[in-house]
Amino acid sequence: MENFTENKDFNKLINSSDFFVEYDVLSSLVQEGLKKTDYLEICRRLNRPPNRNELGMFGVMWSEHCCYRNSRPLLKNFPTSGSRILVGPGENAGVVDIGLGQKLVFKIESHNHPSAVEPFQGAATGVGGILRDIFTMGARPIALLNALRFGPLDDEKNISLLEGVVAGISHYGNCVGVPTVGGEVGFDSSYSGNPLVNAMALGLMETEEIVCSGASGIDFPVLYVGNTTGRDGMGGASFASSELSKTSIDDRPAVQVGDPFLEKGLIEACLEAFNTGYVIAAQDMGAAGLTCSCSEMASKGEVGIELNLDLVPAREKGMTAYEYLLSESQERMLFVVKPGSEKELSDLFTKWGLYVSVVGKVLKEKVVRVIHKGKIVANLPASSLADDTPIEEHILIHSLPEYLQEHWKWTEDLLPKSLNNGIINLKNNLFVTWNNILLNLLSTPSIASKNWIYTQYDYQVQSNTVVSPGEADAAVIRIRPQNDFKGQSNQDRGIASVVDCNDRWVYLDPQRGSMAAVAEAARNLSCVGAEPIAITNNLNFSSPEKAIGFWQLSMSCKGISNACKVLNTPVTGGNVSLYNDTKLSNNTVIPIHPTPVIGMVGIIENINNICTKSWQNSDDQIWMIGLPLEIKDDRISLSASSYLEYIHGLKTGRPPEIDLDLEKQVQSFLRQIIQKRIINSAHDLGDGGLAIAIAECCISSGFGANIMLSASDLRLDHLLFSEGGARVIISCSENQSLELKKDYKRLSLEESISFSLCHLGTVNNQNNLSVYQSNNLIIDANILDLKDVYKNAIYKKISK
Repeated sequence: MENFTENKDFNKLINSSDFFVEYDVLSSLVQEGLKKTDYLEICRRLNRPPNRNELGMFGVMWSEHCCYRNSRPLLKNFPTSGSRILVGPGENAGVVDIGLGQKLVFKIESHNHPSAVEPFQGAATGVGGILRDIFTMGARPIALLNALRFGPLDDEKNISLLEGVVAGISHYGNCVGVPTVGGEVGFDSSYSGNPLVNAMALGLMETEEIVCSGASGIDFPVLYVGNTTGRDGMGGASFASSELSKTSIDDRPAVQVGDPFLEKGLIEACLEAFNTGYVIAAQDMGAAGLTCSCSEMASKGEVGIELNLDLVPAREKGMTAYEYLLSESQERMLFVVKPGSEKELSDLFTKWGLYVSVVGKVLKEKVVRVIHKGKIVANLPASSLADDTPIEEHILIHSLPEYLQEHWKWTEDLLPKSLNNGIINLKNNLFVTWNNILLNLLSTPSIASKNWIYTQYDYQVQSNTVVSPGEADAAVIRIRPQNDFKGQSNQDRGIASVVDCNDRWVYLDPQRGSMAAVAEAARNLSCVGAEPIAITNNLNFSSPEKAIGFWQLSMSCKGISNACKVLNTPVTGGNVSLYNDTKLSNNTVIPIHPTPVIGMVGIIENINNICTKSWQNSDDQIWMIGLPLEIKDDRISLSASSYLEYIHGLKTGRPPEIDLDLEKQVQSFLRQIIQKRIINSAHDLGDGGLAIAIAECCISSGFGANIMLSASDLRLDHLLFSEGGARVIISCSENQSLELKKDYKRLSLEESISFSLCHLGTVNNQNNLSVYQSNNLIIDANILDLKDVYKNAIYKKISK
């Protein structure tokens, strides 16, 4: 690109119609993911044209992945403060106070596009990146979770993606020594070309002070530590901010290559370095690599940074400044340290087998200045890169999109008549018994056990995992006291965590579906006895440049915000992943289901009192807390249900109303009776409704159950498979049942409550699930048969 020396000549030229063609700017903009208007704005801010290196830096920093140019106005409406919130959005991860002098750090992020073109490394480096966000704050990672989405497993390509992603997650997590303790996996045709890989990590602070990223100290040295810099991961941030297409396989160089063993050393070295007190600020090199780390550190500290690329450890010869600046090589960090500490810190990192080099210094002038081969190759205002970035203007549609207008017309009356022994299946017009429907739903990959996946993860490493994946509605990790806090030392405290999102519900009503995701996450934590305290979220959506895509994102953010305010679970940060669309060879664009994954954490004061979903004893009483089964209520419906989709082939209807006040009441009561040890198990009604929840309790425990449904005018399939209503299945002994009823009566006298306590039946040791209504046997299923289809469904799909 020609180097213009007179600004007036340049300003005149860029306003001419042939400028972009004559000077071949368009091809550069396309490569960097920038628009013409972006280029003009860059030129206006610099009062000159950017050079090739600078254009690349703007390309990655002004991408959706880094600056949230489409979503920032929506994210600012989230509730982000609370009594426990120590660090909210804006840092590498959120930090909450969990009492007794301990702090929990947690965050969720996506690695969707890289996993689509290179599933193993894409997923592995997604794990590595989220772990760095945690220990960069001064915390030791203690747990990993993940939320995954794939296309149907009838397609070999989707099977290959699933196998590669799971292998990548297990490889990195197992090698680095952090347990993968939970997650969720869903399957839908909308994800066939665009799988979702969201990784969440938790950590406990090991430093006295929280380590933040804002640089300070004029002329203080800037230290590079960790792995070498190569050409892998080039332009990864821009790649993550564009649609996938048939040619996306050519973007494999944009996928990073990780080394979990080196990251393990980096964790230990960083925590040791932070405890010396010499580190002023720290930032990991994730998306946009050196460009992002130095510009964000400078902008947050309201200072500048000078970076000398000649001093950066490189793994390849002949790298250009552009390649250094845009590389996303893994396991790298940037520090600002106290003068005079360089030798001691260098020795420390060398001891752990890591590269270390002083690569720059803090400047008073608020710029990012880059030197290569003795010359200044970039000189940009730090705020223009990391803070004062573009915001896209969108006109929010106020009318309901046409696709939802049709879906919301659906009612249960459009289904065939429900009979005592079954129903006509709309997919093939054949009569199907309730037994077969239950087996069919349990064998559906989205509902079936994910044991094929989680058995590949080391979930017991560090020896703090209290319940294995699949045993309870949330993961539970023991918190080991790090020091005596004012004479208190509780050895039995724990943290519960979960990731949740019913993408079908969000597709059919983004606001209700997103509210439901927050509510279900909180309910799952409450089912193990944990008090929900905060969330992180991963907003996976299609292109915001399409009116419907932006509307879905906007309504989803509104739903999350509403639910978090009512349930008192502030947002501490997260990730936005847009442009999750697949462009086919005929230029047809297939968007994913909008998928706002909610990662939530909660506190357990005594892990000895937690509940799992397994029945514990034969003859225990089975109860349900929540809305009663036998009444018609808009908060419980077959609309948008798994039964409707997987049995009748209908993905339609409007999800039930979300009653957040009901959620608060049910969950508070549930936590109280768990803490008092009044109940022996708890499991919420989610996908598949009552019948699936009861079957999962039976499968998990090996005990059977006798369920008695009262006479009702409602359809049988509604009673068995409807969803919604903040409902939880619990079990307890006959003596405990007396205490349960007393507590419920006491609560109903003390305050106005809107939920009921319904007796459903008893646990049996006959290995059989029997469901009756008015002495009619509706379901009569052998537990071993249920267990076989539930446990082996995914394995059978993969091994065909």
